[in-house]
Amino acid sequence: MANALTRKFLAYLQHERNFSDHTIRSYTADLAQFVRFIAGAEASEALDDEAVCHCIRRTRPINLRGFLAELRRADYSRATIARKIATLRSFYKFLAREGEVRRNPVKVIRTPRQDKRLPKFLDPAEVERLLAAPNGKDILSLRDAAMLEVLYSTGMRVSELVGIDLDDVDPIADVVRVRGKGRRERLAPLGSYAVRALNRYLEARSQADVRDEQAVFLNRHGGRLNVRSVRRKLAKYLAMAGLDPGASPHTLRHSFATHMLERGADLRAVQELLGHRSLSSTQIYTHVTAGRLKEIYESAHPRAN
Repeated sequence: MANALTRKFLAYLQHERNFSDHTIRSYTADLAQFVRFIAGAEASEALDDEAVCHCIRRTRPINLRGFLAELRRADYSRATIARKIATLRSFYKFLAREGEVRRNPVKVIRTPRQDKRLPKFLDPAEVERLLAAPNGKDILSLRDAAMLEVLYSTGMRVSELVGIDLDDVDPIADVVRVRGKGRRERLAPLGSYAVRALNRYLEARSQADVRDEQAVFLNRHGGRLNVRSVRRKLAKYLAMAGLDPGASPHTLRHSFATHMLERGADLRAVQELLGHRSLSSTQIYTHVTAGRLKEIYESAHPRAN
């Protein structure tokens, strides 16, 4: 439920922090759910803007604990609850800095301990099968082949992939400029397979009917491809290759990081390539590679078992 305080906070995230549209939507949904709870599910629609802001300002830790208890009763996962707490922590930190509240009630709220989940990834042979799946000569098949090659070659997010413009691709240095979370930019190297696939597609694109002159990856109508379409295409090629249908575009990102580390890449280099702000976000892959090394050791060493 929108109000002056949440609108002010969301505008700050968008214009000063340069958060992505996807992140803004997540914050908006989290705050709306919280405001409905503290204002009263039935009464919230009848409250005017100032009354809702008053509810936000008078929130105490006990109100927050009640909200978290409601989330647990609704069977939200720990990860989702942790995200909502992070949203509220940022929101009240902002309000305190702006002088809207005297104390930040979220300071005394602990984030629930997270279950460590290892990322799903494909092994190199499975990746080869997936990348070989779009083998047509038409522009859409060439686009899909280039799309998958670029995802695996760079480890970029699918939202970053669809945001690439022609000006972002450097054909001399074989790198692409990527706009990541918070609109931070990085350069991602393109491997030779990705370069060849991208060049074949761009040649076909140059002869196509184009509505979006800037976008690299276009839909069948000549406009910019969206994230949902990429997911649908990946599901199609996973089925064609006989691979796990539960894999996602992010699985290719996980595969990229895992394979890089398994072949000796430096952890900080992989952090830079993935666009992670913190090294801790990248360290999850060290658990994966350590497990793989143990499997290899146990299968190869004569005295392992």
